Amino acid sequence: MSRAKIVRAYLKAIEMRKDTLSFFAEDAVQEEFPNALSPNGAVRDLADLKAASARGQNVLQSETYEIVSLLEADDTVAAEIIWRGVMAIPLKSLKPGDTMKARFAVFFEFEGEKIRRQRNYDCFEPF
Repeated sequence: MSRAKIVRAYLKAIEMRKDTLSFFAEDAVQEEFPNALSPNGAVRDLADLKAASARGQNVLQSETYEIVSLLEADDTVAAEIIWRGVMAIPLKSLKPGDTMKARFAVFFEFEGEKIRRQRNYDCFEPF
């Protein structure tokens, strides 16, 4: 399977609220650069990713990933994504049922067919 197809399947699994840990290598690292929700950024290993996923499912009713562009070169896939999350809880000016929107640039580095490193540059619309 092409790595671009793996990224598409991974994003679809998130939308469907399925376990996504099988997409990652055992020593995978996800790095989230500073943004409106994570002002200091974050670095997560697999255990941290699992915990973050569980937290997200309590904060959001649902989420979607609209792929604007997807580029594959060697062991890397770069994605530009429009993300939308429907809130389950209030957050700043957002009420349950409101939609939060962001543009993500995400870089996935692969080892074989597993994600070894993921770097997120998330730009949230004001909320």
